[in-house]
Amino acid sequence: MSGSRLGRGVLAGTAALALSFACVLEAYAADDGCYTYTDEQGGIHLTNVPDNGHYAVLIPSASPPRASAPAAAPARAVAGEARPYRAEVDQASARAGVDSALLHAVIMVESGYNPRAVSRRGAAGLMQLMPETARRYKVANVFDPAQNVRAGAQYLADLLKLFRNDLSLALAAYNAGEGAVLKYGRSVPPFPETVAYVPRVIDYYSRMRLAAQTSRPSEAVLSLLDRVQPISESAP
Repeated sequence: MSGSRLGRGVLAGTAALALSFACVLEAYAADDGCYTYTDEQGGIHLTNVPDNGHYAVLIPSASPPRASAPAAAPARAVAGEARPYRAEVDQASARAGVDSALLHAVIMVESGYNPRAVSRRGAAGLMQLMPETARRYKVANVFDPAQNVRAGAQYLADLLKLFRNDLSLALAAYNAGEGAVLKYGRSVPPFPETVAYVPRVIDYYSRMRLAAQTSRPSEAVLSLLDRVQPISESAP
């Protein structure tokens, strides 16, 4: 069912209810998610394959993120010149003023370089944009690598500015939301996922910067990168 789409168009009344029920059945049968949004004319859109940032989760997926071309990139490629989506990352880096190695580290942890990754909370794409973040940065197709990385890089740049270039706080906000960081007095919120996320990204960022400065990454770096597990695959 990974290629099917449900509820494309304007629905109302009985038709909307019937399609909602169909979407629920499809999601249950395939352990897939169901996503919805209401357009400006009041039309209800339903699908199991969200293709833009307007969709919100109606039914969380019980399965790992779908991995249609390409699946999580070979970790060894991340340490060298053959980093996936290098052009998109470099362009976003230059535009937002964020180190490309940092963007690669976030992508590595968030999605494992899977552009079709969708978390159970509705975060999607390489940098796991939430629907409201995708809308804020005018992303038309959250699964398009260039758009996704552009928005993720700009969001990260804005967070770094908000938290005065404190990388730990910016990453905590990227994971848990800036509101959570502000709520806890400009500190990393005590959420287990966030507490683990921040040092994990920083660790890979440091190692990726080191790898970029050497022609041949060390076996220690390669071994560590081979053990990376994208956060979207293990999030509850």
